[in-house]
Amino acid sequence: MSEHYAPVSEHLDDVEAARNEGRRKMDWALQHMPILQELRDQFEADQPFAGEVVGMAMHVEAKTANLVELLALGGAEVAITGCNPLSTHDDVSAALDAHDDITSYAVRGVDEEGYYAAIDAVVSHEPTITVDDGMDMVYTIHEEYPELIETIVGGAEETTTGVHRLRAMDEDGELKYPVFAVNDTPMKRLFDNVHGTGESSLATIAMTTNLSYAGKNVVVGGYGHCGKGVAKKAAGQNANVIVTEVDPRRALEAHMEGYEVMPMEEAAKVGDVFITTTGNRDVITREDFEQMKDGVLLANAGHFDIEIDLDALSDLAVDEYEARDGVDAYEMEDGRRLNVLAEGRLVNLASPIALGHPVEVMDQSFGVQAVVVRELVENGDDYDAGVHEVPDELDREVAEIKLEAEGIEFDSMTDEQREYMGSWAHGT
Repeated sequence: MSEHYAPVSEHLDDVEAARNEGRRKMDWALQHMPILQELRDQFEADQPFAGEVVGMAMHVEAKTANLVELLALGGAEVAITGCNPLSTHDDVSAALDAHDDITSYAVRGVDEEGYYAAIDAVVSHEPTITVDDGMDMVYTIHEEYPELIETIVGGAEETTTGVHRLRAMDEDGELKYPVFAVNDTPMKRLFDNVHGTGESSLATIAMTTNLSYAGKNVVVGGYGHCGKGVAKKAAGQNANVIVTEVDPRRALEAHMEGYEVMPMEEAAKVGDVFITTTGNRDVITREDFEQMKDGVLLANAGHFDIEIDLDALSDLAVDEYEARDGVDAYEMEDGRRLNVLAEGRLVNLASPIALGHPVEVMDQSFGVQAVVVRELVENGDDYDAGVHEVPDELDREVAEIKLEAEGIEFDSMTDEQREYMGSWAHGT
């Protein structure tokens, strides 16, 4: 088991300055995270995670850092690394590493070997709970450290791609401990995927390029929850939205929402901005690049950098150069330039100026992560190995904390209404 990879503090020149700046970012975010603030009060008082070791692979930036610190304040020993080489903020990682109960191995821009060495370093702490964004931690434990599985209570998975991987693993009978599909619960899906991905992807692209959406053809690859968010927000900025889909119901849904729906090979001819949100590979391919206009922007809002076929694009290009920070231009033989943002990685996290989802949105998602970890500690024995939905009462608890913080009151059912909804005997 690799214990040789050093924590972030040993990778940085001016650790003190980094820690101070990271803490400043965390403090700003926490001001706008009322759910985590409420849970901090509860967890510091109750110490629900005393004796637990939490191993995490997530996007190490200010909002995530407040979740990490929340778990440590609740009594856990926490070891964390990144789940994307380009989404780590070294200053935030350093601020976490300064905490007595947290070790952070996340370093921005590591190569593949360093990325997995850091995951091995986290696993060397022998976690009893895993918290993942993309499932790399779960996968590594099952493949390389199966002896740890019997002491692992369970895990939580943050993102769509990770849940897809987990469900495939579960169907093959290979998932050996319980994992909550945090991504699939309403407090995550309704807000994080729609508002978070929609707003942050479009904002990052606009800031990276200094270009407008108004009057442009924005092609959204995939009309799942993330695609719906991107399409809705792009339309709100006066773009002409084109949706590509492989599912007939989602294609019809996009059509009924007023968007143009067409195959990618047709959209490739007219699009100005392309944003992939499918979680699948090869969404934009060689044939599409050959059809595209000069100056198009190509961005990915899915978890991994496989949605845009960069190998094929590189193969077609006669020249490649950095047109702008975070923008790689690929020049075709006929002079057309196709611009790829953030190396085809998750654009709202991997661009040089990316900040990820808005703070308020991540407060909700991380609130769910936190109560799910609490559930595993309190009731882990109730869950068999496999993928589990987040218990509805936990999801509602997070929503109620948020509404109370916003000063929003809402109705509750009367006893008569509850009886009516639970009865099958009431007729016409």
